[in-house]
Amino acid sequence: MEKVLETDKLMTFLQENKQNFENDLLNEASNVREKIDDILTLGNIDLVNNAHKLVRYVVDAQDKELESFAKQEGIAWATFELTLAFKLEWVQAIRRTLWEFLQKYNDFTNNIPYEEFFLMEKQINSLIDQFLNVFFINYTNYKDSLIKAQRELVENLSVPIIPITPSICILPLIGSVDTFRTNVIEEKVLVEIGKLHIQTLIMDLSGIAEMDIEVIDHLLKIIDGSAMMGCQTVITGLRAEVVRKMIRLGFRFDNNTQTLGTLQQALKQYLTT
Repeated sequence: MEKVLETDKLMTFLQENKQNFENDLLNEASNVREKIDDILTLGNIDLVNNAHKLVRYVVDAQDKELESFAKQEGIAWATFELTLAFKLEWVQAIRRTLWEFLQKYNDFTNNIPYEEFFLMEKQINSLIDQFLNVFFINYTNYKDSLIKAQRELVENLSVPIIPITPSICILPLIGSVDTFRTNVIEEKVLVEIGKLHIQTLIMDLSGIAEMDIEVIDHLLKIIDGSAMMGCQTVITGLRAEVVRKMIRLGFRFDNNTQTLGTLQQALKQYLTT
């Protein structure tokens, strides 16, 4: 963005009144003021120095530097999970304080033409809005990438396929199994069968106390899909509650699916043959 007036004298005025600017800014952002030290400790983010940096980029109309700074700030706030409300309050306080000092500069020098003064208003508001826009876009994008990475980690931990021989793997399932998790199980099982050339998958269900009808039906389909890829499924640890529900609903495993009482029995059988 092209400068609308000479800014050297304005920046000199702001520098000479730096402490007054900071005091007014902190008064404008009363909620943030109490959190400045915490934000510095948690995220190594110096709000006061960054405020001066933002003002410089805005006054000098340094678009590229401002966008790069906004991106850096967005990622930092997303990384350390800092409150967005504080950031918005802080930037709006910077906007108001900068306007107050622009007015003071005009009163002090009385040399800003009327038209240029309002062009400066447009520039300041436009560049601060640009900063906020780039900040929020990068905050959101980085936050989404963190959530995706964490979700993938949770998914992998919730479906741990453990190789015990080149052709035999164990899948111990623990905790609740809902529709979302069975979708993860389906994808992970079929992918790993193809990638590891698994011939026998020991699925231990001793850690599952309850399963809905839809979940049982989905697991049976996963077992069928595994068989289509040449992998036999061995079920261990079925609890009585789950078995009773399967009996009532008429669910049954196919003839190629073996069931054993415990995981230890399966390991003894398949590791000693």
